[in-house]
Amino acid sequence: MTVCSLHCGRRSAAGGGSPCRGRSLLALIVAAGGLWGQPLAGTAPLEATGDFAARMVEGIDRYLMRSLAEAPARRQAQGSRERLREIIGAVDQRIPYRAPSIEVTVAGDTRLAAASGYDVLRVRWPVLEGVDAEGLLLRPHGTPRAWVVAVPDADQTPEMLAGLEAGLPPEAQFARRLAENGCLVLAPVLVDRRDTFSGNPAVRMTNQPHREFVFRMAYEMGRHIIGYEVQKALAAVDWFAAQAPRGPIGVFGYGEGGMVALFVAAIDPRIDATVTSGYFQPREQVWREPIYRSVWSQLAEFGDAELARMVAPRRLIIEASPHPEIAGPPPERDGRRGAAPGRLTTPDPAAVRAEFDRIGGSHATLVSGGVGSAEAIEQFLRALKVTAPLARPGAPPKPPAAAIDPTERQRRQFTQLVEFTQKLVRRAEAERRRFWAKADASSIDKWGDSTAGHRRHLWEEVIGKLPAPSEPMAARTRILYDRPSFTGYEVALPVWPDVFAYGIMLVPKNLKPGERRPVVVCQHGLEGRPQHLVDPPDERTAQIYLRYAARLAERGFITYAPQNPYIGGERFRVLLRKAHPLKLSLFSFIVGQHQRTLDWLASLAFVDPARIGFYGLSYGGKTAMRVPPLVAGYALSICSADFNEWIWKITSVEEPFSYMFTQEYDMLEFNLGNTHNYAEMASLIAPRPFMVERGHRDGVGIDEWVAYEYAKVRRFYTNLGIPDRTAIEFFNGPHAIHGVGTFEFLHRHLGWPEPRPSR
Repeated sequence: MTVCSLHCGRRSAAGGGSPCRGRSLLALIVAAGGLWGQPLAGTAPLEATGDFAARMVEGIDRYLMRSLAEAPARRQAQGSRERLREIIGAVDQRIPYRAPSIEVTVAGDTRLAAASGYDVLRVRWPVLEGVDAEGLLLRPHGTPRAWVVAVPDADQTPEMLAGLEAGLPPEAQFARRLAENGCLVLAPVLVDRRDTFSGNPAVRMTNQPHREFVFRMAYEMGRHIIGYEVQKALAAVDWFAAQAPRGPIGVFGYGEGGMVALFVAAIDPRIDATVTSGYFQPREQVWREPIYRSVWSQLAEFGDAELARMVAPRRLIIEASPHPEIAGPPPERDGRRGAAPGRLTTPDPAAVRAEFDRIGGSHATLVSGGVGSAEAIEQFLRALKVTAPLARPGAPPKPPAAAIDPTERQRRQFTQLVEFTQKLVRRAEAERRRFWAKADASSIDKWGDSTAGHRRHLWEEVIGKLPAPSEPMAARTRILYDRPSFTGYEVALPVWPDVFAYGIMLVPKNLKPGERRPVVVCQHGLEGRPQHLVDPPDERTAQIYLRYAARLAERGFITYAPQNPYIGGERFRVLLRKAHPLKLSLFSFIVGQHQRTLDWLASLAFVDPARIGFYGLSYGGKTAMRVPPLVAGYALSICSADFNEWIWKITSVEEPFSYMFTQEYDMLEFNLGNTHNYAEMASLIAPRPFMVERGHRDGVGIDEWVAYEYAKVRRFYTNLGIPDRTAIEFFNGPHAIHGVGTFEFLHRHLGWPEPRPSR
């Protein structure tokens, strides 16, 4: 009898063919005499069973839920107005103020309607380049006592607030009530929650609410539907503030309008008094709300109480009225799909009171009742120094003869924001050049020194940086595969409380005593598992991965296939919803898992820590672009079936493979478009080798986009004097591993000889 290897320890008949032939798991358990499940030397036994991928997602979820609960105690008492503008995307220079233009009726009258003491006019006013606000102006007959922006909920119209259109009870028509009390009132229309225009009829329509459709493209460009609508309200304030003499200025909003009112008041000290109705509450459950309310890093810096503190010493009235009740996005139908889940409900009054109690100070008041309650309006008017007794409700304005159809106005508002954001996309490459202007590529050393801030920005401001792994290094392993050329181990490594790394390591059986081998970390794609890279469960999976972790191990590499947490459908996507407001992302955890994995691999006596490469497919290719720039332990990176003009891929409304048309909202990264496209990420991998693998028939994009973005990488490596360290391989195939040029690249740059062809 002979011993197969140090790692296996099994015996086979001398001269009886290859030892340790591959068998089913059951056969191994029976035939290996208890070998299966044994740990790697120097590690503890891995005894846990079950679905490690599901447990990983659950553990990250527990970590995030704890972080959400702890967020209020970690915030500073006072946030920065500039930082708040930045995270809601209210950063563009507004057009210098002009008085709103008044639309003339068909009869030639400038008035849309009239009531006792005021006229109603339909108006629009400029906000940003190519973006106007539209709505109603309620103009008192005398000198205005105060100037007010009255912001309806997204599914309400200004006409409802003015009593010109059915849909609201008289007491909720707060624009009309304020006009009756002598205020000049400007009521903008908000982008609504319907999906009428969400998509491109020439490509695909979706069931994303209009607000979500704008949010998705804007978020990638450092903008937000919230910021756009805050800008519209601020443009109205610009006009108000230019009046001489300037009267008191107030903002009164409900639902989404209540959100806009609170942000506007926190940002702009020109606001003298504010009412936020049907919005204020603890925000730690924002992940349950529609995704267009998600704001990068908000909960790490600003809860509603912190925003309320920023209003001080100006007056803030918080009206705890019923919130808009939204069960979810429009239903899927007729091919329309892709919307993120999310609902709006009225919070427990005790929760609202608890958040209010966190504010402190005397500038804020909490009132209860319906929308536009008499108490809220009285306090608001007093804060605006309107001291006359509250006028009794009068008759609403007489509706105009022609019916009001808000659909065309909504289309204009929606289309203008889409076009404005698409202009930002077209200008993004120039913005990135400015962002990178101080990076010095005159030498490898100067490049590394001058880009430390860019690397830090990617980690902290785009991906989200967690502390270094905190749990003790305590690897647990067990044998899972016993194959002719390698032994496979399951590996579990603790990272943070409730968060662990898991994967499968394949160790060649021909290791010599004292030898140190290179490692290839092989990363699966969306909904994948490490086992798919070794022992595919079906033909489709086999065609995608081509057993590439196992094939590389058969070539003599040690391979390690980690489990990444992008698995479980909506269960993992919810992690992103919880992470982004905390200034984190799924990759915050993935980076930490890879840090811990690399530390462990480097500690193994048979691993050469200077020769650990990364090779990922699809979502694993996305990992190849984001982890190696931040984790120095990877000696090279290969991106397969993912490399792209990534910003176009996220934001395009012209191409069917754009993420604008799919459910994969987990791809969103705040302001990535102005800072790091794939060429820039690759430049942070340099001077380490970098390669792209691309199938001509891969539906994630088109060759032209891939080649365009890679050309920048090639030029950069050439200018740095290392053109031999980068490559791209196109092959005539689909979204899959090809394993030809990439295998050669690994052999060359990890210093491991290619196998000799058999004769």
